[in-house]
Amino acid sequence: MKLTKIQLPLQTFSLIVGFMVWVIISSLMTYIKQDIALSSTQLSWVTAIPVILGSVLRVPIGYWTNRYGARRVFLISLLFLIIPVYYLSLADTFNDLVIAGLFLGVGGAIFSVGVTSLPKYYPKDRHGFVNGVYGAGNIGTALTSFGAPFLANQMGWEATVRIFLIPLLILAVLNFLLGDRHEPKVKTALKEQILSVYRDEKLWFLSLFYFITFGSFVAFTVYLPNFLVTQFKLSEVDAGLRTAGFITICTLFRPLGGWLGDKFNPFKVLMIVFSGLTFSGVLLSFSPTITLYTVGVLTVAVCSGIGNGTAFKLVPLYFSKQGGIVNGIVSAMGGLGGFFPPLILTAVNQMTGNYAIGFMALSEFALAGLIIVVWMFYSDRLRLADNIVENTGQGVMVTNTNGIIQKVNPAFSAVTGYQEEEAVGQTPRLLRSGRHDRDFYEEMWKKLKENGYWQGEIWNKRKNGEEYLEWLTISAVENDAGEVMYYVAIFSDISQKT
Repeated sequence: MKLTKIQLPLQTFSLIVGFMVWVIISSLMTYIKQDIALSSTQLSWVTAIPVILGSVLRVPIGYWTNRYGARRVFLISLLFLIIPVYYLSLADTFNDLVIAGLFLGVGGAIFSVGVTSLPKYYPKDRHGFVNGVYGAGNIGTALTSFGAPFLANQMGWEATVRIFLIPLLILAVLNFLLGDRHEPKVKTALKEQILSVYRDEKLWFLSLFYFITFGSFVAFTVYLPNFLVTQFKLSEVDAGLRTAGFITICTLFRPLGGWLGDKFNPFKVLMIVFSGLTFSGVLLSFSPTITLYTVGVLTVAVCSGIGNGTAFKLVPLYFSKQGGIVNGIVSAMGGLGGFFPPLILTAVNQMTGNYAIGFMALSEFALAGLIIVVWMFYSDRLRLADNIVENTGQGVMVTNTNGIIQKVNPAFSAVTGYQEEEAVGQTPRLLRSGRHDRDFYEEMWKKLKENGYWQGEIWNKRKNGEEYLEWLTISAVENDAGEVMYYVAIFSDISQKT
């Protein structure tokens, strides 16, 4: 078997292991806090800390993957994670938990490796699905959320943490043996890559989308275990099972989101996603029962899973040449999206005694995302129409209903000699040759109003005074109410054929 064919499963399993250790603190927090005294604020910081490095490091790790290849980056990262995992098993103070949690963030940061490396092995029309399959490595968080509490009941949380050293060693060895040593490299400087994209508004819109979708996934993953125990008085194992269910649903729907992004317009998919998240945020704000809360959380799981898969489909559409750095920035923003909600929820609860305002913030962010997606969808359609007009070989002139020229294309200038700035704001009389009388134009407008279009031969005059014969088609453009908004004239010079 060629090594290129096993990179997707190899990198996916590497991500699974990375995510397993990334959430180990939050999954075991109900056991850890029995041995290490923590205030509610300290508890929130300890569960949120792994997200910091797991987010910030995604940018340089995406860059290093492009420069050195996934094999080397995965190998170094997995071996490095052995240190904080072992240190965590010895922790007995708040500071120990912070230090261990900070460096466990590397487990979340390696997400950037696969989304940068794997598209090199597949055609663009499969990038959404491939990234969705790789992103299913999120299931590692479910394995820890479900398995860690069960093991901790049997052998204690310290011994449970040390068990995670085994998969880290196994995957490090597999990457050393099976990783692709000949992966194509990109050696553009990091600063140069960042400067080439940071001013593009689309980068920050995509970052916001992933901030909301992946941030929701991370926030609920790290916050649910302790929240369900303290808020609804569930047992540690029951809370772990429910959290694992949330993670599993989100993970399984991620490849579906990638497939939907390949199959349909990704903007339309994201409209549905953000509508669902807006609804779930409102529901969670006013859900006093575990049943309604479960409905809201499962809605978040489905929508964030689909959104996570679809969001990365948009990256190669806009940034085909800067995929590594853009994937790093977008995924970093997604990680940061999971850092703030636990802190906000804790602060809101301390101030108000409930979590309603915090969950409502999710609804507001999702609504903002929906508005931006709708705007980008229609902007893309307008941009496409504009590109068609600009690149068509025939002359195009657009006027409003008063006959004032609104737009012309380069072919118009090539035929008539008038540049865009000379034509816009004028009327088509600018081109009249004087060969046609008033009856000709009245008949033209009569048929145009009756049929919605007119076509035929007409003599016009260039800027230099030369007359030429053109084949002209004029069409009326209506809005949804059936009202004429513009007239579009498309013409070609046929004087050479006469």
